[in-house]
Amino acid sequence: MTSQQRWRLALCSGLLYTLAFNLTFFIQELFLVVPKALTPGLRPTLFHNNHTWDGDNALASLFQGTGALAIFISGIVCMMLLRGDRVRSTTLRLFLIWMAYHGFFQALPQVVMGAFIPGNDVGMAMDYFHMSKGAKLVAAAAALIAIAPIASRLARHLLELSPKLLILATLPALAAIPLIIAFRVPREMIEVLLPPVLVTIVGLTVIHIAALRVKGVSAKESQVSVAYPLVAVVALLLVFQLVLRPGIAFY
Repeated sequence: MTSQQRWRLALCSGLLYTLAFNLTFFIQELFLVVPKALTPGLRPTLFHNNHTWDGDNALASLFQGTGALAIFISGIVCMMLLRGDRVRSTTLRLFLIWMAYHGFFQALPQVVMGAFIPGNDVGMAMDYFHMSKGAKLVAAAAALIAIAPIASRLARHLLELSPKLLILATLPALAAIPLIIAFRVPREMIEVLLPPVLVTIVGLTVIHIAALRVKGVSAKESQVSVAYPLVAVVALLLVFQLVLRPGIAFY
């Protein structure tokens, strides 16, 4: 692969990372809203970077956990689609890799935080089930243990596209953070910055560690598209800022 091809791959990767982060975040918020919309007494509204609701129902706390569950399932589905050669397009494979990445690394840390922070979305769902402190710690430990095999599998998929993880994954993901912020503003700065920074740093760190133990992988040289990811990112940004930002009432 030539230098030009590598940087084209990096640009494509950064755009797909941006797309995957925001699609995953949207899936999470959508599945936080829909169950509430189907619950008597709750009137939820979906925004581009959050959701709110009016009314009262005991099930609201339970449904604070459905978003993390939805994106975790999304990660599993994308990982399954990556098995074998059923998806041959490098661009599509890279998109599925980042969708799996964000499905898992946006969901699992919430379980860990929920075990210690009752106000966290997953923490509220845990309290709905009256989980003991011990049960919460077991859930957090299970989430942390799951990260290792997930990171190993994602590292293998990335290395199959290029042995240069710095160019394929690290630099594109870091460069994508300002783009991701454009989807999330306006909101409190800590809420704008913390999720993409945390997901990027934690996820890439464990993937780089896992990559050190991955053996027997040879990268397949292939072309990627930059035009399609760019159009998709611009289109999604317009939807987020023009359609979702004012709020869509689900009642």
